[in-house]
Amino acid sequence: MDSTVEVVAPARLHFGLWSLGCPPEAGPDARQFGGVGVMIRHPAVRLRIEPAGRWTVQGLQTQRVEAFAQRWAAYFGRSLPDCLVTLCEAPPPHAGLGSGTQLALSVAAGLSRYCQMPMPRLSELARSVGRARRSAVGTYGFALGGLIVEAGKTPNELLSPLEYRVALPPAWHFVLIRPLGLQGLAGSQETDALARLPPVPPHVTQELIGRVRQEMVPAALCGDFVAFSESVYAYGRQAGTCFAPLQGGPYNGSVVTALVERLRHLGIRGVGQSSWGPTVYALTASRDEAERLASQLARLSDLPPLEVQVTHPASRGASLKPLPIWEPAPVGGD
Repeated sequence: MDSTVEVVAPARLHFGLWSLGCPPEAGPDARQFGGVGVMIRHPAVRLRIEPAGRWTVQGLQTQRVEAFAQRWAAYFGRSLPDCLVTLCEAPPPHAGLGSGTQLALSVAAGLSRYCQMPMPRLSELARSVGRARRSAVGTYGFALGGLIVEAGKTPNELLSPLEYRVALPPAWHFVLIRPLGLQGLAGSQETDALARLPPVPPHVTQELIGRVRQEMVPAALCGDFVAFSESVYAYGRQAGTCFAPLQGGPYNGSVVTALVERLRHLGIRGVGQSSWGPTVYALTASRDEAERLASQLARLSDLPPLEVQVTHPASRGASLKPLPIWEPAPVGGD
């Protein structure tokens, strides 16, 4: 019997956090972080684990794969198995696509299956590789796909509660635009940056939550493309303003800001920066519209060098050769 394990996981677009820090009026047990994002089918993590005479890692990002595997083994008190782990494909790191979380969870889930362990609960899987310490969008997205809304976590919670999971209409497509030569924050740089930011005022948090619950989620549930696009743009811009002391505005730097403004000028309503960027997303109602926009961007000579990719929402989470790891249960109307 073939014991090879193959993991395929979607990438993540993060529309922004709605809470950060604990202002005195919020109380010590207030939820932090929280927010909303969506999973996309490409670029994907593709990881293969197959029998070998000794533990070996090859392919892309070998040091990251090795580090996540060592954390997984230490957490579960196991030795790394004799196998060959190959990372065949992965989103670029530090680009705002959630590559760290998707890779970490893919390694943890793949090794758990290869070692014939019962699949850990999602919170335990994330904890084993040090994920979901802040945002849980990518963690829930790894399991379930779709549009993810998570509530934020209290100091004593391991994983933020999931509020909504909604499958977006399959006709909708995203155009991903990444200015080359730029990177977003991650790791210790991100931790240090967040520590320097002032807390998000509670009234701003409530405004952001209201946008998601009253505008974005209802639009997603009924497939209202225009309303969803406008809500994504408005939410992302307001959430980004909370990071203006570090970014210089709602977006991370002049290049990303100019790119968002150009896309809006071209008539694209659902535009924003994913996480810290530099990836900018543009939502279109169909693949044809996405392809036309991608071609149009390629012809604009006044923009910096860009990598442009057309993708679509991921309606399910990661799979294990080829079955889903978890079947999405209805959450918040889905």
